[in-house]
Amino acid sequence: MTQRPHIGALALVGSGEYLDVMNTTDGALLERQGGANAAHVALLPTASGLEPQGPQSWNTLGLRHFHALGVDDVRATQIIDRATASDPAQLELLRGANFYYFSGGNPQHVIESLRDTPAWDIIASAHRNGATLAGCSAGAMAFGGLTLKIREALSGNPPVWVPALSLVPHLVTFPHFDRMAGWIDKGALQQLFVTLPAGTTVLGIDEKTALVRVQEPADDAPGTPALWRVMGQQTVNIFRHGAGPEILHVDQEIRL
Repeated sequence: MTQRPHIGALALVGSGEYLDVMNTTDGALLERQGGANAAHVALLPTASGLEPQGPQSWNTLGLRHFHALGVDDVRATQIIDRATASDPAQLELLRGANFYYFSGGNPQHVIESLRDTPAWDIIASAHRNGATLAGCSAGAMAFGGLTLKIREALSGNPPVWVPALSLVPHLVTFPHFDRMAGWIDKGALQQLFVTLPAGTTVLGIDEKTALVRVQEPADDAPGTPALWRVMGQQTVNIFRHGAGPEILHVDQEIRL
């Protein structure tokens, strides 16, 4: 019997992309590909595509970061909108990569730029066949089933949830979660979360912290939830319908 391909690791990062505080986490992700010498890293500054200097700034940081971790093949893409997500030169940078890293910015811009594009087809296919995929802040938000139009919610309007890229369709991510307490209380958050579809799990990921999918269900147990581990420095809050938050610390694991 032919075994199905194993999906690659998926890292949802609250903040801290390309900073030294994430060296241990990124080192562990590189080991999933056989170590730095075997890694082929593609940098995706898509979320900052509306910022004049954003993509160049993120790429500069990413190149420095992964080279310092011992990676020789680091590819700084310029996929910043739908046009560049179909550019043959940019697509060539994606082919053969085994680690794709999305830095921060605007989550809706990531979704609108990549959905149903050749670039996303390459990335999603590689991930299904073992490539590691990491998203920080906006990148992490874009990978879930839905994202929140946060400005409308903070203005007192009814929450508007919009479809995301649905790599993990049952999850919704809030990065920078430790900072959110300064502008929205937990009671308001709980009221916000009840507007989500049943079966959705909300992840509140603190800064300098990642929740990493480290193990997919076994071939003989396809309905079993995947195993996730907290990496980095702080905590992850898990919100499920009808239950209070579950707080996970570094190295703790959960099935989602």
